[in-house]
Amino acid sequence: MIERKEYLADLISFKDKKLIKVVTGIRRCGKSTLFELYQEYLIENGVEADQIISFNLEDGIFGDGITSTELYNLVKERIVENRMNYVFLDEVQLVENFQKAVDSLFILKNCDVYITGSNAYLLSGELATLLSGRYVEIKMLPLSFKEYVSAFPEDSNIDRLYQSYIHNSSFPYTLELNRPKDIKQYLDALYDSIVLKDIIFRHRFPDIAMLQSVTRFLFDNIGNLSSTKKIADTMTSSGRKISVPTVEKYLTSLTECFIFYKVGRYDIKGKQYLKTGDKYYAADIGLRYNVLGTQRADQGHILENIIYLELLRRGYEVYIGKVDATEVDFIAINEYGEEFYQVAYTVIDADGATLERELRPLEAIKDHNPKYLLTMDYGPVISHNGIKQINALDWLLNKQMTM
Repeated sequence: MIERKEYLADLISFKDKKLIKVVTGIRRCGKSTLFELYQEYLIENGVEADQIISFNLEDGIFGDGITSTELYNLVKERIVENRMNYVFLDEVQLVENFQKAVDSLFILKNCDVYITGSNAYLLSGELATLLSGRYVEIKMLPLSFKEYVSAFPEDSNIDRLYQSYIHNSSFPYTLELNRPKDIKQYLDALYDSIVLKDIIFRHRFPDIAMLQSVTRFLFDNIGNLSSTKKIADTMTSSGRKISVPTVEKYLTSLTECFIFYKVGRYDIKGKQYLKTGDKYYAADIGLRYNVLGTQRADQGHILENIIYLELLRRGYEVYIGKVDATEVDFIAINEYGEEFYQVAYTVIDADGATLERELRPLEAIKDHNPKYLLTMDYGPVISHNGIKQINALDWLLNKQMTM
């Protein structure tokens, strides 16, 4: 079992704080395992087993589901008096009006409440209103490249591990599967459960084939500017007529279940957010390969996707940057300020034109914020007038990078 150290540290830091801990993320990214790791930590640090109350709401014992009142009563009857109780509710969004049970447990003085959900609507609407200011969200992703590499301590071939990472998937359970056929079957089932359980069941979309076509379009266009009109026009031109409002509904549902992340654009010089030209990145490249096959794989965009997810893991708010007529792949913002990233699979060519092209957007930014060019080219860290060129795999592994 890979220790998800950063996420585990987040839970530990919020232990016994009067906040509901909400762990969100795509199905099978490791939320349940994180709860198991945290429960082990609690036991190792003096919490008795009867103080831990845990329910996975996907468990077959719940049949067709339970009400929020039944959930509350199930937990309440197990509460130990005069001691803190640690309540874990996995996939709680499956309970209708679950927010009422969560809020009722939260107000009990001896309950520390932790919940997970595989859909962003978990924190929308009534729950967000009811619990405003009383919860903290921990956004979970599948394995980082560094976490993936840690599962192969005997293998020092980082390039081979990277290829395995993007083809075999970053979902933790795929590490337990040895044959490509088994991994494919697992990813097929995972994809079907996301589309059917998290999208079709919730939104009652009548045309599953059209939803899958839009999903394939997004997988095939990671890193490209995409608009609802462009998607609608593409579907219509291929003989599948669809309206722009319907495309918008599909896109919302696909981002709600965390299979894709929508990234907006920001005008760096004008200091304003742009209303058009979003990009979409996939939560897992292995899932992309599983849906599309390996024939249409732009390695530069795949690397860009991996870098984007890593920036999210490191706690950045991420946008696409616009500088005059050029584009910066990512503006990464945290409490310390802004950083700028350009990503290219390689910048090595005969006349240096590729390097010049990739540096141009960063050179157009006239400030002293950190600027990085990440590539798969090997060599020492290079400075191009203050712009650091770093090997992307070294950056992903968080190796000490000095010039």
